[in-house]
Amino acid sequence: MMTGKTAPRRLSIFGSTGSIGRNTLNVVEHLGGRENFEISVLTGNGNVELLARQARSFGARLAVTANDRHYEALKSELFGSGIAVASGKSGLMEAADRDADWAMAAIVGTAGLAPTLAAARRGADIALANKECLVSAGDLFIAAIRAGGGKLLPVDSEHNAIFQVLEENQRHAVERVILTASGGPFRTASLKEMADVTVETARAHPNWSMGLKISIDSASMFNKALEMIEARHLFGLRPEQIEVIFHPQSIIHSMVGYTDGSVLAQLGAPDMRTAIGYALSFPRRPNLPVERLDFARLARLDFEAPDEVRFPALRLARLAMTRGGVQGAVLNGAKEVALEAFIEGRLSFLAMAEVTERVMDELAGLPPAAGMDDVFNADRQARQRAAKLMKLDLVG
Repeated sequence: MMTGKTAPRRLSIFGSTGSIGRNTLNVVEHLGGRENFEISVLTGNGNVELLARQARSFGARLAVTANDRHYEALKSELFGSGIAVASGKSGLMEAADRDADWAMAAIVGTAGLAPTLAAARRGADIALANKECLVSAGDLFIAAIRAGGGKLLPVDSEHNAIFQVLEENQRHAVERVILTASGGPFRTASLKEMADVTVETARAHPNWSMGLKISIDSASMFNKALEMIEARHLFGLRPEQIEVIFHPQSIIHSMVGYTDGSVLAQLGAPDMRTAIGYALSFPRRPNLPVERLDFARLARLDFEAPDEVRFPALRLARLAMTRGGVQGAVLNGAKEVALEAFIEGRLSFLAMAEVTERVMDELAGLPPAAGMDDVFNADRQARQRAAKLMKLDLVG
C-alpha cells in the first residue's frame, strides 16, 4: 500500500532579516526549501527590501515589519505577490497567532517577548534565540511552554550544546552545566587596560562575526551572564550548578557534568547553522553544510577560569538568580541603557557593570512578575534608574 508524501512543516520566523533569521532560511533552503517547509510568517524591522525578497523567495503567507513607519514600503515591495502584509505590535501578534508548527524566536530585545509568549501558548515548538524571554520573563515563559504543550528548543550555541548532551533519562544525575566562553578580546587584558577600552576594540570578537551590541556584550561577558540566567530556566538548575569556563578556541560549546564524574561535551566548528539545524530537525540530526572538525589541525584545547573582578557581569548574573523575581529583567534593562551610553562615548567600558549593579540594588524589592505588565514595568524602571544615575554623573 502506497502512502502519501508527508505534508510540509509550517514555520514562522520572527526576525528573519537578522543574522539568526538569515541563517535559519539558509538551513531551510539546504534541507529542501519549499518542498519540505511551508513558511507561514516572516517578520523583520527596517530592512523591508530584504524581508520582501525573503517572503517572495520562500512563498511566505504573511510578512510583518515591526515598525509601522515601514508598512507602506513593505506593502509596495510585495504588491501583486499575494503575500499579506502587517506591521507594528499588532502585526507581530497576528504573526504569533498564525498556524505554524515551529517558530524561530529571533527578534532582538523586549520587542520579542509578547509574540514569542503568544506562539508558545498556542502550542508551537519554539526555537529560542531571544534572550529576554528567559532572562526577563523566565517563569512566565516556561509556564507558557508547558501550558501550550510545545517543545522549547534552545538555539544559542551554548544552550543547544547542553540540550544535545543532557540525557533526558539522567536528569536526576546532573551535577553541573559548564558554559564555555571564548573570553572575547579582553580575556588576557589587565583591569587597567580594560579601563581604556574603546567601542572599536570591544567589538572585535576573535571567533564569531556578530552585530555591534552583541559583540560588546560578549567582550564584557554580559552576554554570558544572560546565558547563565537562561540556563537556569531552560534546564531547571540551581544557580550553584551553573559554571563558566574560558575556552578561547570556541570548539567545545558547553558541557554537562554528572554525579558519576562523567562530563559530556558537544564540539563543533563555530557556525550557528549547527544549532539552528538541530532545533529545526529535532529529534533527528540533519545533514548540514558546515565545517567538519580536523582534530589533528586543532592540536589543543585550552581552558581557564574567568576573573570576576575583570568581568563582574558573571557575578551579577549569580546575584540576579539568587534574588529571583524580576531581577533578570532589571539586570537586562539597566545593562541595555549602560551599553548604549558606552557606544555613544558617555560611559566607560567597566562602568557598565557598575551602573547595572547600582540599579539592581535599588530595585531589589520589586515583587515577582504575575504577568507581562510586571516584566515591562521592571524593565522600564531599570532603564529610567540607569539613565538617572548617568545623568547625575554618579558613575563614569
